[in-house]
Amino acid sequence: MGVKNRVMAKNDKLYIYETPEIHDATLLIGLSGWMNGGRVSTETVGFFIETLDAEELAEIDADEFFIQSFPGPMEIAALFRPHAIIEDGLVTDYEPPSCVFYYSQEHNLILFEGDEPHLRWDEFTSLILNVCRNYDVRRVYFIGSVADVVPHSREPRIRYSGSDEEVIHQLSEYNFNISNYEGPASISTYLTVRCQEEGIKMANFVAAIPVYIDGRNPKCVETLVRLISKIIGVKVDLTELREDADKFEKKLTEIIESQPELAERIHQLEEDYDKEVFNREMGDLKNWLEQRGIRVD
Repeated sequence: MGVKNRVMAKNDKLYIYETPEIHDATLLIGLSGWMNGGRVSTETVGFFIETLDAEELAEIDADEFFIQSFPGPMEIAALFRPHAIIEDGLVTDYEPPSCVFYYSQEHNLILFEGDEPHLRWDEFTSLILNVCRNYDVRRVYFIGSVADVVPHSREPRIRYSGSDEEVIHQLSEYNFNISNYEGPASISTYLTVRCQEEGIKMANFVAAIPVYIDGRNPKCVETLVRLISKIIGVKVDLTELREDADKFEKKLTEIIESQPELAERIHQLEEDYDKEVFNREMGDLKNWLEQRGIRVD
């Protein structure tokens, strides 16, 4: 984080850079971590930040919310350590955890892009709610993604959940699937509970990304940008996103068709998807892929 003129909020872990007039606002949240498969969460929010020329609004001091050194094997420790780039012996990039709010005053829109915290969820969400109170945020939308048994060649399936029955009813007109889930929670679920207590409407939109694909998923990003822009009433140009998504699908199809056994599996997945048969166990396909060392990107 560069040197800035900081206006300290009441909580000394939240730095306010601007005080724009925003009313009846919407907050979009994209976080790296568990719910960011294919980088869908962060790239979707990042698209709106860039496209709307959003300006920095505030920042959470990340130091006390993240584990940056974790004992154990390298593949585990690497999940927590900051990312760095060294080129020709020179450190050219070092990326510690960051959690930054942006705003578009024209659209009464606040955007939060950052890393999912490892520690102190209660305090972290309290800082988000502090921003909500300061800028009259009435609606919070979290964007996420998780691996699932779905084909890359079909429209991504989006599940949603919300803070109350009214939110669920309002979103029922869109092309989403209502969420039914039991298992480990993400911070978005905890924030939904906190928003409910605060009287703020919140919804979570989670894209299902193919379990057999590694790396970024521009097709899911395009789908979520398209749907979220309708919900928040913001017009954006989707041309580049659609072109990127089409190239992504074409490239994947070519790679998969070159592996007959994998292609057969994916064709069966497509047939099930078209018939709305969604009861396949992800573990079966995941184990099959791992046994053969298959990851497509």
